[in-house]
Amino acid sequence: MVGGGFGGVQAVRKLRRAPVDVTLVDRRNFSLFQPLVYQVATGALSPGEVASPLRGIFKRSSNVHVLLGEVTGFDLENRRVLVDGMPDDGGPRELPYDSLIVAAGSGYSYFGHDEWSGLAPDVKSLESALEVRRRILSAFEAAESEPDPGRRASWLTFVVVGAGPTGVELAGQIGEIARDTLRRDFRSIDTRSARILLVEMADRVLPLFPPGLSRSAARALEKLGVTPLTEHRVVDIDDGSVTLTSAAGETQRVAARTVVWAAGVVASELAGRLADAAGVEVDRAGRVPVRPDLTLPGHPEVTALGDMALVHDAAGKPVPLPGLAPVAMQQGRYAGRAVRDRIRGRQPGPFHYRDKGNLATIGRAKAVADIKGLHLSGLFAWLTWLFVHLFYLIGFQNRLIVFIRWTISFVTRGRGERLISSGPPSTT
Repeated sequence: MVGGGFGGVQAVRKLRRAPVDVTLVDRRNFSLFQPLVYQVATGALSPGEVASPLRGIFKRSSNVHVLLGEVTGFDLENRRVLVDGMPDDGGPRELPYDSLIVAAGSGYSYFGHDEWSGLAPDVKSLESALEVRRRILSAFEAAESEPDPGRRASWLTFVVVGAGPTGVELAGQIGEIARDTLRRDFRSIDTRSARILLVEMADRVLPLFPPGLSRSAARALEKLGVTPLTEHRVVDIDDGSVTLTSAAGETQRVAARTVVWAAGVVASELAGRLADAAGVEVDRAGRVPVRPDLTLPGHPEVTALGDMALVHDAAGKPVPLPGLAPVAMQQGRYAGRAVRDRIRGRQPGPFHYRDKGNLATIGRAKAVADIKGLHLSGLFAWLTWLFVHLFYLIGFQNRLIVFIRWTISFVTRGRGERLISSGPPSTT
């Protein structure tokens, strides 16, 4: 099992009582609950509350062996996984397998401008989320000590690129920080004057949601001081500004010191390595093609799932699936059951995704939900969002702590994780 994310953990859970020996390999020793990573970036939660150690998850599963290391390649002919970077510095190793499941996930795409990643970090990992938190909090500190009004305005301008659920949730959280959490903390600046821009290439925020919910989300964002810039795209980023173009071709340069990226998804580079080993081509998003049962063409013993896989139906046509955690979780459970079925001599049927709906929170008691055609917004949608995320969060302790954190934040409008863990950014 390669990858300890949503899909990987679910697959291994389905194999805990099966007559198999499972080796789970991941370059991190924890499983990250990515839907809440943005709350680490905005000081609402701490890293340990959105991550669970893999060894802790499977400590009672005697047939599961967890290895900390980075998978670098695949030898499909000899059924070997190539692993390097293990803690003992023993060099590259080869792990044999009878069945291989790869769930390596994805990252954000900078659309051919990888040089922007250092200027506009994402919130896909704990490391980048902590960097985003440092930049957001440091921007307010820099504005407090900046005497020049123009430069102060650039410190108080925040640009979030991408208006999918992560971008909307992140922009809303920054709005709450500026208008509620910090408004009495500073003496020289009014944090409520912060300008928050949410840039989206589509014609509305949350483009995968019904139009009515997109409009509700946009109105809620505007009440938090967020300005949605739909039908705009980023064409350049530098140390102190972002350049945007509109659908009409108009270009504007926005002086902004803090930019966060939440647009576009590209498959893990392991998808390309797996495709090369199998002699197949990846698609434009870097995803490896898989059959209806999620197996690699020509290699029925190899399964790929999650954001790194493009599922095809029996006729060979791609099956459109959203890049969401529920897809990876359902595929992981399916993959685990499929291994058990093959051991028993049964051939599993094709994978079918059950769409349970979409949720996105905007801010305090504000959210939108599309649940099997039922469209909700406001408080009830927000409570639904809270329940669903608490339910899927791994570990009772994490659920309890996060619930307490959210309750305190709701009552006090505060945030307990507002530490800047490294030096402030340069103001020169």
